[in-house]
Amino acid sequence: MKKTLDLLRTNNELRVIDTPLDIYLEIPHLAYAEVKKPDGGKALLFTHPLDKSRGKTYDTPVVMNLFGSYKRTELLFGRDVEGVATEIETLLHMKPPQNFKEKIGMLGDLFAMKDIFPKKLKRRGSCQEIIQEGDAVNLYDLPVLTTWEEDGGPFITMGQVYTQSLEGGLVNLGMYRLQLYDNNHLGMHWQIHKDASHFFDQYQRAGKKMPVSIAIGGDALYTWCATAPLPYGVNELLLYGLVKKESLKLVQSITTPLYIPEDVDFVIEGWVDPEKLALEGPFGDHTGYYTLAEHYPVMEVSAITSRKKPYFLATVVGKPPLEDKYMGWATERIFLPLLKTNAADLIDYHMPENGVFHNLILAKMKPLYKGHAKQFMHIFWGSGQMSFVKHALFFGEDAPKLTNYEALVTYALNRFLPKSLFISEGITDALDHSSPENLIGGKLGIDLTASHSPKAPVSIQSSELFEKLSHIIPEVREVTQYMRHTANPITVISVRKTRPLKECFPLLESLNEFLRIVIIVDEEKNDIHNPYMLIWRVTNNMDALRDIYRSESIVGIDGTRKTCLDGFEREWPGDVECTAAVVERLKELSLWDLEPKLEKKYQL
Repeated sequence: MKKTLDLLRTNNELRVIDTPLDIYLEIPHLAYAEVKKPDGGKALLFTHPLDKSRGKTYDTPVVMNLFGSYKRTELLFGRDVEGVATEIETLLHMKPPQNFKEKIGMLGDLFAMKDIFPKKLKRRGSCQEIIQEGDAVNLYDLPVLTTWEEDGGPFITMGQVYTQSLEGGLVNLGMYRLQLYDNNHLGMHWQIHKDASHFFDQYQRAGKKMPVSIAIGGDALYTWCATAPLPYGVNELLLYGLVKKESLKLVQSITTPLYIPEDVDFVIEGWVDPEKLALEGPFGDHTGYYTLAEHYPVMEVSAITSRKKPYFLATVVGKPPLEDKYMGWATERIFLPLLKTNAADLIDYHMPENGVFHNLILAKMKPLYKGHAKQFMHIFWGSGQMSFVKHALFFGEDAPKLTNYEALVTYALNRFLPKSLFISEGITDALDHSSPENLIGGKLGIDLTASHSPKAPVSIQSSELFEKLSHIIPEVREVTQYMRHTANPITVISVRKTRPLKECFPLLESLNEFLRIVIIVDEEKNDIHNPYMLIWRVTNNMDALRDIYRSESIVGIDGTRKTCLDGFEREWPGDVECTAAVVERLKELSLWDLEPKLEKKYQL
């Protein structure tokens, strides 16, 4: 990590905070504001973390917002991210040589692959310069952050979680939030669809404890590798060798059989008893909502090892944009060639950060026959972590660039008809709160590859439309319209809900000469003139099977909070929001320098 920080200093990408700040809310709140800056802000080094509640100061500095810009992400990779994708694509399409010249050429490609595989060292690593075992273990010696006021406690948020299958033949590196319960116990939030959870099932059936080693810090690429959506059974650390062109050096943990990179800053080792579960959460997560408390496995820590002068790496999650925007961008680019192996006519895809990745994906393809886009929807919804995606829009090869939102939306709305919608059902991420039952819910696909000729509505001012809507739906509080220059303008309505909206949508048919796409949100906590956060809110709150109304001329979307009024039986979580007193203190210290207009835009 020290080498990484030196690299960032050299490139003017590091902001050092020498003011003592609390690991409870203060440090994470400042990092949350930093990443909201237009360029992602700087990486942050907090040199004097403290725990006011325990009267404790730490010698270990805290590092945050490490990946928080495109420039910084490529610095940490040490090369052009698109170049990595090109290299993977070349390897995937490598053909048997046809002559001697091609054989010689292939030798060069194969020689470049020699350093992909990690090397196991027989000595101890620099991550084991200091060793605490047994009764000496104390997780409170680490500056573990509490990010949000309603969190269930402190959470490790940038842990590289190393696990292996029961027989030891398969290894996995993942990233899961880890709740600190006491001095030697951590909650393991590995969701049911994750590889570590599959391994845990094996140990559970065998009645054996599962070894886990959690690394923190070291080369920044280790942390990104932990987030990589590789197929089951493929070692994520192979990506390190592919990107860096050097063999990763591993050492065995002190008290578990697992191998970890020799130069990380901390290693937390331990065992998970398959018989023991504990309540984990709540936690303000990257959806921008709190995930509710549920029972998860517990790790009993057997050892903590570290370098002599370690750094503690952490991230902050909540409402977008976040550091994962940039980590996700690298993943998106690098894994495009792998996604194409299942969908050969895929041209590109993109995950807007305000769709928080699993809520919204845009894809461009070369449609070859009727129904091709629907086939792609099924491919996406059946491909690894892509299967968590709730809403997928598919565009033809003549569509604008997927990141040119204004042009892309215009293109879409000028060819959209209600019959373009395809609604299905499938698995959802454990963080999804809107589906009627946990882990399964509606999926929405929109086929925009076909060029329809929709009829534009009669255009009227929003104030006049408000009057007309108020007469048929008294709950209406405010109305605005977007994309009025297209054939399918979007009308956004805020309401004070007193009944299920499924009773209101049919009433809109009396105004179908003025309406095409209608989105309804709650009056509370929504600014209908803020499209960035509306997309975040609506894609979070809707379940396609329940919340879409469709007629020949109107499509309605219910983006409101669901309650017993809607027959919703699950608990609906609250928004992640900064604690006002903490923000005020950071401003008084002249540390919080986010522009007020951005505070408002991102609804901090």
